[in-house]
Amino acid sequence: MPDFWEFPTVSMGLTAIGSIYQARFNRYLHNRGIKDTSDQRVWAFLGDGEMAEPESLGAIRIAAREELDNLVWVVNCNLQQLDGPVTGNGKIIQELEANFRGAGWNVIKVIWGREWDELLARDVDGVLVNQMNTTPDGQFQTFSVEDGAYTREHFFGPDPRLRRMVEHMSDRQIEKLPRGGHDYRKVYAAFDAATKHVGQPTVILAKTIKGWTIDALEGRNATHQMKKLTMADLKKFRDRLYLPISDRELETTYEETGTAPFFHPGADAPEIEYMMERRRTLGGSLPKRDVRAKPLTLPGDKVYADLKQGSGNNKIATTMAAVRLLRDWMKDPEIGSRIVPIAPDEYRTFGMDSMFPSAKVYDPAGQTFESVDRKLLLAYKMSPQGQMLHEGISEAGAMASATAAGSAYSTHGEHMIPFYIFYSMFGFQRTGDSIWAMADQLARGFLIGATAGRTTLTGEGLQHADGHSPLLAATNPAVVHYDPGYAYEIAHIMRSGLERMYGTGGPDGNGENVIFYITVYNEPVSQPAEPEDVDVDGILRGLHQVAQDDGEGPRVRLMASGVALPWIEDAARMLREEWGVRADLWSVTSWNELARDAVSAEQWSLLNPSETPRTPFVTEKLMGSSGPVVAVSDYMRAVPLQIARWVPEDYRVLGADGFGFADTRPAARRYFQIDAQSVVVQALQALADAGDLDPALVEKAASQYRIDDPTAVAGVQQEGGDA
Repeated sequence: MPDFWEFPTVSMGLTAIGSIYQARFNRYLHNRGIKDTSDQRVWAFLGDGEMAEPESLGAIRIAAREELDNLVWVVNCNLQQLDGPVTGNGKIIQELEANFRGAGWNVIKVIWGREWDELLARDVDGVLVNQMNTTPDGQFQTFSVEDGAYTREHFFGPDPRLRRMVEHMSDRQIEKLPRGGHDYRKVYAAFDAATKHVGQPTVILAKTIKGWTIDALEGRNATHQMKKLTMADLKKFRDRLYLPISDRELETTYEETGTAPFFHPGADAPEIEYMMERRRTLGGSLPKRDVRAKPLTLPGDKVYADLKQGSGNNKIATTMAAVRLLRDWMKDPEIGSRIVPIAPDEYRTFGMDSMFPSAKVYDPAGQTFESVDRKLLLAYKMSPQGQMLHEGISEAGAMASATAAGSAYSTHGEHMIPFYIFYSMFGFQRTGDSIWAMADQLARGFLIGATAGRTTLTGEGLQHADGHSPLLAATNPAVVHYDPGYAYEIAHIMRSGLERMYGTGGPDGNGENVIFYITVYNEPVSQPAEPEDVDVDGILRGLHQVAQDDGEGPRVRLMASGVALPWIEDAARMLREEWGVRADLWSVTSWNELARDAVSAEQWSLLNPSETPRTPFVTEKLMGSSGPVVAVSDYMRAVPLQIARWVPEDYRVLGADGFGFADTRPAARRYFQIDAQSVVVQALQALADAGDLDPALVEKAASQYRIDDPTAVAGVQQEGGDA
């Protein structure tokens, strides 16, 4: 429903953290002069059970620290979760109050309805308040399903002073004493107070009863499993709400449709007039997602020229290539101010500390201290107008910021371009739920999975070794994943991302609702210049040929992505010089996009059986060459195996399966058999199996290279640092 939902949040807990960073991003836009958001307020409606999610309370200090008085949370405290009480032996409202007050929030509690006010006025010695405060939530849930006599005996009965307090009330009156969250006047007063509070975010803790007014559901543990009301239940519900519907009308409609009849008081009824007036004021009867942002004027060829020239005698990691292009984008007069760099305490790791003096780190309080590095050229600087969002060690917070920025084209009518860079292992694995929510909100932007691969970051522990994020990315329909190995590929891919998300494409001519996930590496490699006949279409669709050997002899085709491209380059040289085998080289910029294209082709052919079947792109590209295909990447085999069905000849895959291997990069690659020597042996084996090579040569090569022994590469120097 792309024209309806504006803030779908997928899972419980994400509403909470998402609302905090949305309110913060509203202030970011205002402080940077992009949009006046001073009259905007963010409301989040949550449940007390939901507060157990780490994302619910994990970022509340951010809202208090930044004085987000444009944020209001309403927590529906019905004391129940799916299986039973939230804290049956405790008091969830008091617990939450302590959490929020301690974090610096304004707390408003709406616990008891107006009918309790007279009783509280009589409570001169505090016995009623004490009974309220000491009765556990589980017992209050029980009171909600029992009659007034039970409550008189067990709540008011233990103390004669309490019993006297309600002796003038009938059991029915006691039974109907309401919780505060069902008193519309008190709820209105709480909302009004929240909107007038200054300097702090506000949370309203409203005590309610789950399933209120429906006798069959009210306060029951099985509420979530009860999907339909019986006729008797419907009649009780009608009576409870004083609806003028006869038994006959109710029974007839129920028999014919299986549901209850609707009641309409008439177009001139004051309730209807009020509701219609509010709908007109709010802009319509249904929520509507308006896309008001205008397409951006995007940078031309010049900004991409440097990445296409190659690195000459120097070696450059693809992370540095992506960051260099980001810097150039930020200088662009049209889109520069709209780029939102985001990092979870890793700007220095990714070589972005040079942006601190110019772009500055956003902080609404500015910088109230002298930085320890203030005398250095690249000093750390903060500003209310800062462009860089530094989220501390919180990937969840960074994702919430990326979502707020990436959906600003709809929520604010302003295109903003999030550029969230992170350790690739801590993206989809840690915050995959949030990335799904980002997609569900139709947000756009760049997710940069840096230090990618299972063997490129061997010095920080195996939990940093990403061998599978492309597979996780493949499960998200909105995510377009690329794994470029060359700087010129990055230039074309990032340009494509800008054009697809912020250009004039898409169904409405205002860009596509996709997210570009680009994995980049920290290992310096020689960057070739862009060939004159570069296959841009192949780069963007996932596969292009980068080298061809026209010599005589057995032939193989070697495919690789990302940091593995130098491995097949070395393997091709060894195959030619040592074994007389010719190898054509292919760069796979996206295993995922190749697989999606192939699945799409098969689906089209299934739906159009009378038409000529479509040929997947990967099949079409490989049909013009010959020889077995050997694929390798720094990920587990399942990543290249996505396209196995559509590779037209024998297809062998090497990959880094397992948890990882804590050693040097050469040793780790030998351990997984993904280095150049392992590629050579796999290529020779494929040729031998096809009858094009003496099998004895395969055994000779395996023994010569010692591909089963990580210590065989002990003397190989590692390029670059660990991070």
